[in-house]
Formats: sequence, C-alpha cells, structure tokens
Amino acid sequence: MKNIKKIILSRTDSIGDVILSLPLAGVLKELLPESEIIFLSNSYTKEIVNASEHIDGFINWDELKKLNETDIIKKFKKIKADVIIHVFPKKEIARIAKKAKIKYRLGTTGRLYHWIKCNKLILLSRRHSSFHEAQLNLKLIEPLGSKKLFKLEEIPAYYGLSKIKHLNKNLTKLLSADKFNLILHPKSKGSAREWGVFNFAELINILPQDKFNIFITGTQEESLLIKKDLIDKFSFVTDLTGKLSLDELLSFIAKADGIVAASTGPLHIASALGKYAIGIYPPIKPMHPGRWAPVGLNASFVVINKKCNKCRNAKKCDCIESISPEIVKDRLMNIIEAGK
Repeated sequence: MKNIKKIILSRTDSIGDVILSLPLAGVLKELLPESEIIFLSNSYTKEIVNASEHIDGFINWDELKKLNETDIIKKFKKIKADVIIHVFPKKEIARIAKKAKIKYRLGTTGRLYHWIKCNKLILLSRRHSSFHEAQLNLKLIEPLGSKKLFKLEEIPAYYGLSKIKHLNKNLTKLLSADKFNLILHPKSKGSAREWGVFNFAELINILPQDKFNIFITGTQEESLLIKKDLIDKFSFVTDLTGKLSLDELLSFIAKADGIVAASTGPLHIASALGKYAIGIYPPIKPMHPGRWAPVGLNASFVVINKKCNKCRNAKKCDCIESISPEIVKDRLMNIIEAGK
C-alpha cells in the first residue's frame, strides 16, 4: 500500500476496548510519521481518544448515525481517508466505508460481510486466540508494514496519553502527599465479572489507614448499588461516585497512585498511564487476563489458578469472588514497601 496520508481507526465500543486500541495509532505514527490518524468512536470515549498524542482527529459515530446513509457517505468522502481499519467489526460502517470508496479497507476474515466490504483481509480469530486483545489489535496493521507480533511489554510505549487536562483544585486537594492514593472501582456496568462489594469492603477494612488514602469511583447509578454496603461504612473513604466527568476521571487517575478494579475502563486507563493497576479477573475464557489483563509498566492482575466454567452463564461468579482481599492487600503493601 502506497501514498497513505490519512487513516481511520474504527472502534465503536467501550472505554477499555478503545484504550487497548490506542497503541495502533502509536505504531502507525512510527511506521508512517506523516500520516493523519482519525479515530471513529462513540461520544463517551472522545475524551480518552483526544488525550492521545497520536490521534489527529475524532469522528463521533453517535452523531453520524443520526443522519441518513447518503449523508453519512458524503461525510466519509469529505474526510478523504486512504485507509480504514475495522478494529471493532460493525457491518454498517463496513458498508459505508466501501460506498465512500475508501481505497484500502482492512478487516478480519471472521466476519462474512468483510469478504464483501473489505479489500484487505487479515486472518484473525479473537475468540480462540491465545494472544492478548492489544496484541490482536496490532495484527490488523500488518498489511501496513507492522511486525507480526508485539510483546506485551512493548505495547505501553505506544498509548501516547500525554494530553491530560489539568486537575481542578478541589479534586487536587483530596490527594495526599504522604499516603498511597488508591482508587477502588467496585462495579463494571455489566461489562466484566465483578469481585463483589463485600470484598472491596473487607479490603478497605484491612488496609492501614496511615498508609492509604482511599477513593471510590463509579457512576451515579452504581453509587446507589454500593452506598449501603460500602460507601456508608467508611467515613474516612472519599466517595467520588457520580461526581466525575470522564475528563475529570482521567485527570484524577493520572494524579493518583493506583487502582483496584475488575476488567473495566478505569483499570485500563490507569495501566496506560503507568499507574499501579491491579485487575481482579475470573479464570474463564475469554474473560481471563490472558486476553484482557491491564497492559502497562506497573500493571498486574489477580486470578485464581483453576479451570472453572460453571460460572460462565451465571450472574454470580464464585471464581472471582473467592479471591481473598488479603492477597490484594499484600500486593499493595509490597508496592509501598518497594517505595512506589
């Protein structure tokens, strides 16, 4: 492929997925430094995308899809992209990209419509792969000259989250200069198996108050679910649920020291920013850390060492809930003892 000046990365799903797609832009800038990278995503991920130094523009799919198809095609044509990469397969976008006559349209062989709508197919099956999501994303740009496989330890260099907005004074004052500023994010909006409110409560109970300054984050809806059993129990913990915009959450994570969460957007944000991100995971494929672990310089995960599928179709996950808070406490204490 020659004379590539503008590339669209299409990923219209959740924050964590978008975070793990940002290294695509970093690698593309390394391969094609003069290229312009445009990210097509939903409204609620815009602040994350715009925080990456490797992204030159944002296309809001939530706004575009309100238009009729003819007008969407006109919008696509106006962009004058040379390449579109369907990181997250979406039939409607694949159809529009072809009708807009984008020269190179990259997609995986796993979607039948890609065989009709794309002209550069990548043999890739995510469901049965042994590789991490971030590694699989990067395989999509092999036709553009990228190497065949990145090691996980190589990927953090390509996030590019350098355009973080300044944290306002009121939130900055909440942070401690002499304690480990720890964010706990108990819920996941249903996107991941959860550790359980009772485990987070026990973790707070056993962490030494003289060493940890603890914050709880989440949405306003999640606040109602955890208020009685978590927030109201600990007067020394700062409740930030429902109080932060995504911009503010991003800036707050950037100033904090670490986070404990399930496989959620905030966990992947923290790992991308080099924070001590501890993910709590079930051993069930494809939800296991082999596929979705946080990828960062100080990221790690906790998972029980067993094969278990009995929770696969259940709302309650005994496997993840059986992880002891003491294990997480020990991990955090080791970080402090090492001098964080």
